[in-house]
Amino acid sequence: MTLHASNVSWKRGGALVVDGVTLHAAPGRTVGLLGPNGSGKSSLLHLLAGAASPTSGVVELDGTDLGSLKRKHIARAVAVVGQHAHTDVDVTVGDVVRLGRIPHRGAFGGNELDDDAVDDALAQTGLTDKADRLWRTLSGGEQQRAHIARALAQQPREMLLDEPTNHLDIHHQLELLALVARLPITCIVALHDLNLAAMFCDEVLVLQDGKVVAGGPPAQVLTEELIAEVYRVRARVSVDGDDGRVHIRFDAAAADATFTRNPDTGLPAAVHL
Repeated sequence: MTLHASNVSWKRGGALVVDGVTLHAAPGRTVGLLGPNGSGKSSLLHLLAGAASPTSGVVELDGTDLGSLKRKHIARAVAVVGQHAHTDVDVTVGDVVRLGRIPHRGAFGGNELDDDAVDDALAQTGLTDKADRLWRTLSGGEQQRAHIARALAQQPREMLLDEPTNHLDIHHQLELLALVARLPITCIVALHDLNLAAMFCDEVLVLQDGKVVAGGPPAQVLTEELIAEVYRVRARVSVDGDDGRVHIRFDAAAADATFTRNPDTGLPAAVHL
């Protein structure tokens, strides 16, 4: 019982932006979507959220084609957190979080279950004492936590996050991803920072030009060869600590490198500066 994408492709504006991608996330795992700009991360999240229909292939929720389900049904199971949101309207943090209960409301509005879900979401994100604060007065990190709290108030089984650490300083990036990683739900998160992905993700899926290049545990996927192939930079990958997590150190000079490929493997065979 989960969200699956099977061999999905999507053409947008005549361009193929997702090309034959399969993603089967195990329940409760944190999966990182990686790849350079334009690799298809956000487009894949759109398909997983049901915001667009694939040109071919299928996205299923609990074995049912997402395209045949009502939006309200999807929203009760799948929550979406975007990169950043802004409003000048004077709404409180509690008001923002309560928006997550809309998919569960009947014809007669809210109920005590809504109150309990909102309180629980605020507690999980450490925002209980800020429920009455105006949302626009929060820091960037607090605003993102409020959006995650809104998503949690939906009581979803799946959460999709599109580069949630954009615009955040290092402290808030670590705080936010630590929160995501410990949530007892399946989280699929698009990220640019490979070290953050290595620290917090159980699995990663690397995209390039809309296709899957590699997938699996970060320590197995984030190799020097793959980073050279996909990101066009040279890096050193080492095991950091006793937990087997890897750390990636980039060579700044390699940003101007050109690569020749091994004709047998397709991977870079040499770097020329």
